Amino acid sequence: MNLLKGGSARAWAGFAGAAVLLFALAPLALSDFRLGLLAKYLCTAMVAVGICLAWGRGGLLTLGQGVFFGLGGYAMAMHLKIADAGPGNLPDFMQLYGTASELPWWWRPFANPVFALVATVLLPMVVAALLGLFIFRRRVKGAYFAILSQALAAAFAIWLIGQQATTGGTNGLTDIQGFFGYDLNDPVNQRMVYFIIAAALLLLIALARQLIQSRYGELLVAVRDSEERVRFLGYDPANVKLVAYVVAAGMAGLAGALFVPAVGIISPALIGIVPSIEFVIGAAVGGRASLVGAVLGAVAVAWAKTALSEEFPAAWTYFQGLLFIVALAFLPGGLASLAVFVRRRGNGRKTAAVVPVGEAA
Repeated sequence: MNLLKGGSARAWAGFAGAAVLLFALAPLALSDFRLGLLAKYLCTAMVAVGICLAWGRGGLLTLGQGVFFGLGGYAMAMHLKIADAGPGNLPDFMQLYGTASELPWWWRPFANPVFALVATVLLPMVVAALLGLFIFRRRVKGAYFAILSQALAAAFAIWLIGQQATTGGTNGLTDIQGFFGYDLNDPVNQRMVYFIIAAALLLLIALARQLIQSRYGELLVAVRDSEERVRFLGYDPANVKLVAYVVAAGMAGLAGALFVPAVGIISPALIGIVPSIEFVIGAAVGGRASLVGAVLGAVAVAWAKTALSEEFPAAWTYFQGLLFIVALAFLPGGLASLAVFVRRRGNGRKTAAVVPVGEAA
């Protein structure tokens, strides 16, 4: 594995430090409420890991990750609502609307926990594969790809709103009480959900790092920088980009699935255009080419949204847009590039210090 090659000591040290921070320090330092908020932020960071792979390495500005986040979230929520209702009963919102006497046919497979778990990741990946085949085979890229992906997020949210009897409409699937037999109202179980989310985030970072440092990662960068040259070398750029797009979708789906027990709700408002842009803003602010930067940026932006939306509830979306513009215009590498700049300046000063005066002249 590449984790065992050059730089492995720093990689393992970083993973160990992150594990200590997430599994030991955070639970001790934060209240149950704040730990629940951190779990929510870490779900956003999981989406940012996929964006780092697709956008940071592959140049695919994915403004529609809310689609895959929502597919994973609704797949998980549908199973949990069926489980909360009990055998033979309908979920509470279906009883309220009174439009069905039994579960819709496309709900029934989600009663199986194994099917639901697999669907949270596989369903977004299948949808991404179908969309990617259509988009990349037609060589749609750049701003056109970004606009198309954002339009898909809007269309998905609108469709969910229109299916009130089967998806909860604008309200979505709410008041989720259990998580595979565990009561989510119990603080101990809420902490268990947090630990699962933290572990999943570390695993996704390890997976993304492995892909980035592999031969595929080099090929993905080559496609981003010179697609035609890669085609002349005998590779199909569409397939290379498709893999990154599908993997990023799977990561977003897993994030959406874990977001549901952490927050207890999934709705169109959480997966439309604005949330999709928020995912990208987090990665851009932290540094879309850096896994650590993307993760920290996503957490920071999510925290800032919570803090500033309390003070400026009607203007926070303008702050989001300003953050995105500033990050792309003045700091394309994100906050992670500042650390690289400081490190390079430090190395330059050390080199200058050891060069003899005569040689320097």
